[in-house]
Amino acid sequence: MKKSFPLSDPKHKPERVVAAIKNDVRKYLKRERKKQLPEGVDYWDFACKVGQGNEAPVSKHVEEIVPAIDEAAAAGCESVYIEILATPGVRKRD
Repeated sequence: MKKSFPLSDPKHKPERVVAAIKNDVRKYLKRERKKQLPEGVDYWDFACKVGQGNEAPVSKHVEEIVPAIDEAAAAGCESVYIEILATPGVRKRD
């Protein structure tokens, strides 16, 4: 998923727009985690980037995406860019 979400909509309150963005992100992650794992892979890992407005996107952990959306909304940005790419992950055995 590589998408730029507007943080304002004339038909909806800003809180509802932010909630809809969070819902889309959570729904996408859930859908990706359900996909069949390739052989030899333990889980789906996610390479994530988040950018506020016209700023360059910054790498974030998957759990930091929702707080980053809140930060962009609080900063008054026009939009937030979210990039989430699923990558196969293998657990390290000790």
